[in-house]
Amino acid sequence: MADRKLLAAGSVAAVAAGGLLWSTVIERRWYALRRVEAPVLTPGSWPIRLLHLSDLHITPGQDHKAAWVSALADLRPDLVINTGDTLSHAEAVPMAMTAFGKLLDVPGAFVFGNNDYFAPTMKSPHRYFIKSNPLPRTPALPWRDLRAAQAERGWIDLTNRKQVLTVRGQRIALAGVDDPHLHRDRYDEIAGRADADAVVRIGVAHSPEPLVLDSFAGDDYDLLLAGHTHGGQLRIPGYGAVVTNCGIDRGRVRGLSRWGAHMWLNVSAGLGNSPYMPVRFCCRPEATLITLVPRSSSGP
Repeated sequence: MADRKLLAAGSVAAVAAGGLLWSTVIERRWYALRRVEAPVLTPGSWPIRLLHLSDLHITPGQDHKAAWVSALADLRPDLVINTGDTLSHAEAVPMAMTAFGKLLDVPGAFVFGNNDYFAPTMKSPHRYFIKSNPLPRTPALPWRDLRAAQAERGWIDLTNRKQVLTVRGQRIALAGVDDPHLHRDRYDEIAGRADADAVVRIGVAHSPEPLVLDSFAGDDYDLLLAGHTHGGQLRIPGYGAVVTNCGIDRGRVRGLSRWGAHMWLNVSAGLGNSPYMPVRFCCRPEATLITLVPRSSSGP
């Protein structure tokens, strides 16, 4: 009997050690490209290939991640959208620009996330499950330098603003808000019906908070892009994400789904993690290539 107990205990320990090794060393560096199709264009439009990046949480020395992201330029996307949390270190802007690489030659736009503004901090995992008092403000990160570096290459800052650009000869209406997780979003500054002459109307936010999603949907946006959730980061097979770290439901914490009768929502599981939570389980870090195609002339 004692031998059986020792064998069982040893088996449990081995499984736990294997899971820890997998989630902290292997899976969090096992980057994936998710390919999806979204029927959001005006009927008769040319398809548009949109690369959605989010939550790089990049730090100096992450050459493997930077090389993987920069190689996405080989996909030849028509448009790149970065939904924030690019930084996790005060000296990470050069590495971020190395990661973007030739993608910066493609039309693009961005918003910021909470970890672009403030450095990540160690916190107890229980804070993801309960409402608790805000943590003390951490040191500021060089988000202005990140903004300047992206804008200098032509990417559009969508922080509480609208912009129209032309891709493949087609008019695209973009609008974004500052990070809802930090309550910096000011939707009133961009409120109003989306551009009816555009072939697609795209909203951009870092954290997919329901009130923000409702605002974009109410103004007839076709697609909303967000990140922040890390797809749950730790997922249980058969159950999914344990937490979302925002107001969205667990079923829409990752991937493409519908929000309301008209708008599509893509929440990226992101490409990184906090330096203080270097783990992923059943939730590979990802970028998403979304092929925008014409919607049915008889559908929404």
